[in-house]
Amino acid sequence: MDNITCITRDGTVWTPEFVTELNAKTCISCGRCYKVCTRDVLELIDRSESDLPEDDDEDDSESMASVMSLANPGDCTGCGACSRVCPKNCFTNSPLPLAA
Repeated sequence: MDNITCITRDGTVWTPEFVTELNAKTCISCGRCYKVCTRDVLELIDRSESDLPEDDDEDDSESMASVMSLANPGDCTGCGACSRVCPKNCFTNSPLPLAA
């Protein structure tokens, strides 16, 4: 099955890459992705103790009480802005097939 493709205003063919996964273990809750998403795909939630990183480094991720999550992944337009601004590369994006 073919992937979803679009044509931009200048006639360029573009294949959107939708967010399919967010790695909560590497998320530092900086909020950059939340700020650039125009579709309310993301939500900041409390991080459970079991989700905390296990490394002994004193980085920001260990002290964070919250983590970003995919609240409404079906609203993603595939623009990829969240992935481009994420300093920890937490997002996995991929093209999706056309629905029958």
